[in-house]
Parts: sequence; C-alpha cells; structure tokens
Amino acid sequence: PTLQPKLDHSAIPAPENWADAVMKVVACPDMASKRWIWEQYDRHVMADTLQDSATGADAGVVRVHGTDKGLAVTSDCTPRYVQNDPYEGGKQCVAEAWRNLTAVGSRPIAITDNLNFGNPQRPEIMGQIVRAIDGMAEACRALEFPVVSGNVSLYNETNGVAIPPTPTVGAVGLLPNYDVVCGFGGAVEGDVLVLIGETHGELGASLYLREVLGREDGAPPPVDLRLERKTGDFVRDLIESGDLTCIHDLSDGGLIGAAADIALASDVGIELDATSATHAHIFLFGEDQARYLTAVSDPTDLIAKAQEAGLHASVVGRVTGSDFASGELFRIPVKHLREWHEGWLPNWIAG
Repeated sequence: PTLQPKLDHSAIPAPENWADAVMKVVACPDMASKRWIWEQYDRHVMADTLQDSATGADAGVVRVHGTDKGLAVTSDCTPRYVQNDPYEGGKQCVAEAWRNLTAVGSRPIAITDNLNFGNPQRPEIMGQIVRAIDGMAEACRALEFPVVSGNVSLYNETNGVAIPPTPTVGAVGLLPNYDVVCGFGGAVEGDVLVLIGETHGELGASLYLREVLGREDGAPPPVDLRLERKTGDFVRDLIESGDLTCIHDLSDGGLIGAAADIALASDVGIELDATSATHAHIFLFGEDQARYLTAVSDPTDLIAKAQEAGLHASVVGRVTGSDFASGELFRIPVKHLREWHEGWLPNWIAG
C-alpha cells in the first residue's frame, strides 16, 4: 500500500477559532460519549464490575470470584493510522491496548485479534493485511504480549470500496489486588496535571487534522516500543505503590482529549498552560505515543522519579474552577463541554 509521508508540523496551521476546534475534536464520533449504547445493557452482572464506561477508566475491570484479583479488559484500534501506514498502525493497536491496561494498574497478559479488511484479492488490501500483522507481531514481541486467539473478517466492501483497515485488538490484564485500581475520574480542585512522556507534536492522521482542517493525510505517530514499555512499567509501579491514583493514557485528540476526559469524568475545571496562538495546537493536539496524563497534589516527587528513570515529565496544567481552558486560547464551561460530548450519538441516532 502507498504510505503517507511524514508531515512538516510547522506547516500545519493553528485553528482560526480555538473553542470551536476543541469542541469539534471532543465531540467527534471517535471521542464522543457512547452512553446511549452502554446504558442499554447490564454492565454490572453479579456486581463484580469495578470500572466501566461510567466510571472514567482506560479499561473495564471485573473481580475474579473467590480471590483478591481483578481482570482488566480493553479493545483498541485506530483505523486511520493503519490506513496511512499499516505497519506503524498495527504496532499502535497493540501498544494502545497495552497502555490502557497499564493505566488502570493491571499487568498486561495477552491479546486476541480481530482482523477486519476489504478484499484480499486486491494487492493493496493484501499489502495492508500483511504489514499490519507485521507491526502487531513486532509490538507483541517487544511488550511480551502474546496473541492467544483471533479471527478474520475479509471482503468488507460496498460497491468496491473497502472499509478502513481495522485490525482490532482485544486485551486482558491482571490486577493482583483489585483494591489497587486506577482511573481518571478522581481529580480534585488544586491538583496539578503532569504529563509523563515526551511531546514532539505528531499531527499526521490526527483528529485535529481531520475534524478541524478536513484532512486525512500524513504518517501516523511512530511507536517506539522500547519507550512504551519503559514508560508503562514506570507508571504501573507508581500505581501499585499508591503514588498515582488518577491517570489517563494519551491517544485520540492528544493532550486536549485526555485533559477533557479527566475534566468530564471528575466533574472539575482544568486550566492548561499552553498560550501560543501560533504553536500551541502542535502541543495540545499532537497524538504522540507512550504518554500518560496524571493529576497529583504535588508534582515535585513524581517529576524527580521520572527524571531518575530517564523519562520526561512536566507540569502542563492544574485542576481549578469550572471551565476547560488554556490561557487566552479558549475557555469552555465544563457543563457546555459535557453537553456536546454527550449529545453527538443520540443526536445522530435521532437523525
């Protein structure tokens, strides 16, 4: 398949209207609340569910009967990444699943794959399949995250047009003690937001590019598997030791997406520190991998531990008030943000 080139991020313009840009990303189909769906089934069977779509966590968590253990489960894929570079996109599917399990405090165990593609008799589709599997396999080896089952769905086309390549990963992790579980709904007034991981501003195949600029080009963010493992192991150790209690991995929407999720799940205001109308979009919307956003009362110890571990960590904002904001770039009441985030799916269903 034809690969998309890496974009020159300095040539990607900032939004003309920052508030509109934020709302478009947070309320787009990929990020909008799916409450309309998950409220219609029993997600609390036998009262064993500890984390679900309503609690604000990167993976669902259920108890294991008769033990102190819990199982974390997640399902992940970013088809637009796979479309633009099947190999990196395949790596990212596995890496994000591993990251989501890590963010709730679990130890990733294994994955099952569900490979959804178009007609494999077309060379470009077969190329997508082969390269996506190559990327997934590399990630599984690097993260010691074996594939234990899977299935394939091919010939998914309408009038000769294939679906986006969608090698979905379902993954499971183990919580040795289900009382030590983490989510992103626990931020409180006065907390400081610390971003763990480095930001270069990867905007290729990003939601910002698609939702704000109407473009779907560019190479997706590269996945450094060694860095993924190093960062994830660092985060998990801090969760298990009780040092981190509110954390969210970064993926769709970058820092804006993660910070908005924390604000909505915790029902708090968040002030981000970005202020440059010319360059802030690269930092706020970039979808660089191997990153986590956490809310802590005092960032000093966390930043010191990250530096000692050879990782980048920096303060990017704070929990305060009732608005979602960043300097003078935008200021949106969280109540208004929630209306947009919750409203997309029921409005779409209603036609």
